[in-house]
Amino acid sequence: MSLADESQPALTVAQLGLRVGQEIGLSRWFLIDQKRIDAFADATEDWQFLHVDPEAAKATPFGSTIAHGFLTLSMLSAIAYDALPKVSGLAMGVNYGFEKVRFVAPVRAGRRIRGRFQLTALTQRSAREYQSRKAVSVEIEGEDKPALVADWLSLYVLAG
Repeated sequence: MSLADESQPALTVAQLGLRVGQEIGLSRWFLIDQKRIDAFADATEDWQFLHVDPEAAKATPFGSTIAHGFLTLSMLSAIAYDALPKVSGLAMGVNYGFEKVRFVAPVRAGRRIRGRFQLTALTQRSAREYQSRKAVSVEIEGEDKPALVADWLSLYVLAG
């Protein structure tokens, strides 16, 4: 069960701050199938054969097509919505960027991924703004190495 489960009460910013250094979310599994990879290729105009040509990709060391690294990265939004706790009194959350992103292992077509989040910092920037830093690991089902690891920055803007 993810921490974002609707049956879980929303956390105040103060309660969230008490979780610095702890795991704060683990998402469900998301299927990265060829249909999703092809749709991403079309949206980004990145049709490299490793992603969209299953026959040609069989001859590579990967043995099949693989997801774009940026597809895996872009899944973080859905993964975060699924896994992270809700924050009470929030007007909006804003993606603030990344300090570090590393693509560690390829995601082969047909595999499932999930995200694991650790809150590493929560800093008050103003009366209504808090910046969070989360260590994120996107795991590949059945594999030892993650697909990616990142330090993700977000802003929580509280309602006035």
